[in-house]
Amino acid sequence: MTPGATASGAMASRVIVSLRVAATPERAFAVFTNDIALWWQPSPLFQLTPRSPGTLAFEPRVGGRFTETLPDGKVFEIGRISVWEPGSRLVFGWRQATFARDQTTEVEVRFELAGDQTRVTVEHRGWDGVPAGHVARHTMPDAVLMRRLGEWWQRLLAAHRLRTAAPEAQHR
Repeated sequence: MTPGATASGAMASRVIVSLRVAATPERAFAVFTNDIALWWQPSPLFQLTPRSPGTLAFEPRVGGRFTETLPDGKVFEIGRISVWEPGSRLVFGWRQATFARDQTTEVEVRFELAGDQTRVTVEHRGWDGVPAGHVARHTMPDAVLMRRLGEWWQRLLAAHRLRTAAPEAQHR
């Protein structure tokens, strides 16, 4: 996880986490998007809705939704997909139910060939648009919140790596 600077040099609230998987970029992308309900691990710190966890899914196209379907059947839209490039890049909005309509963060996932593996990099940015006192920040200073968020994305990518290595995932 890496805090980053904006073009003006100001610090941005974001994390960057990378991990290698033993798969092609195309397969790593397919497992990330098609199998997200199988590898995703909810976090009590970063719940999307008060009734989480539900089942996550992507509508596979630019403009498609990233959603959580709750056990009662209600669908919560986490965000919209702004980039859908299978085997290369995925960008989608990320908001929790407690966010105001104008509050959102963004997740970019890159899939880059690295020898005979794929480097999967997640950048979750835009937390500076969520006010310091917001419930989603759990009263944590920015650096602590970003560290916790980065640790969670590390766990998520490790779960993605395990799912990518599963025999049934290899035939997608």
